[in-house]
Amino acid sequence: MEAEIEFIESGTVTSPQGFHAGATAAGIKGSAGDRLDLGVLFSQEPCVTTGLLTSNSIKSAPVLLCQQRLREGHRAMAVVANSGCANASTGDRGLADAAEVASLTANSIGTEAENVLVASTGVIGRLLPMERIKDGLNSISLSDDGGHELAMAIMTTDTFPKEEAVVVRDGDTRYTIGGVAKGSGMIHPNMATLLCFLTTDAAVDPSFLELALRRAASVSFNMVSIDGDTSPSDTLLLMAN
Repeated sequence: MEAEIEFIESGTVTSPQGFHAGATAAGIKGSAGDRLDLGVLFSQEPCVTTGLLTSNSIKSAPVLLCQQRLREGHRAMAVVANSGCANASTGDRGLADAAEVASLTANSIGTEAENVLVASTGVIGRLLPMERIKDGLNSISLSDDGGHELAMAIMTTDTFPKEEAVVVRDGDTRYTIGGVAKGSGMIHPNMATLLCFLTTDAAVDPSFLELALRRAASVSFNMVSIDGDTSPSDTLLLMAN
């Protein structure tokens, strides 16, 4: 018997149980208060986590940090993401800033820095405005409907937020999958998006989760080309709590 899939009205990345999110206008894109540009996705429980990251030879500091933490097998509890600055081609300073953003986020939610993943998108070659990010993180309020804010906070040249969630029923098993994404330029296989965060409250074996993500990406994100350019920031993360 095939599983039944039902789309959730106004579904988002926080539709699965145990996930919360929030965002703020930290002023990364310009004057504080103009547009949401800094967000946090948080799970109450440690997550089995997998990801696909840019194949570009130039990799942003957040991508390098995520690669290391995913390789080490840390069970992520949060993702902190910003738009307006990609923190790419920023050298050792950029790596230090990405690690500090993770540490600041960990302190605010009460976990270890190793359990926080980082993603950035926006202008390449510019350092993160760390003071604005510090102030912004202190102002973020997490909620179970905050995924809508997160979807807007990661937008750059997007004309609308991209978010969705579904309930899956397979016999006596029921679980939810949600996600947010951004991307409208610098899109070319392989990884035809800039940022995408997926969540589920299903109990999933790590090896199966990685296989499922790769199969899904192969017939979706990796099939799209807009302008023939890949990005140093492409990040697709899947968290199962």
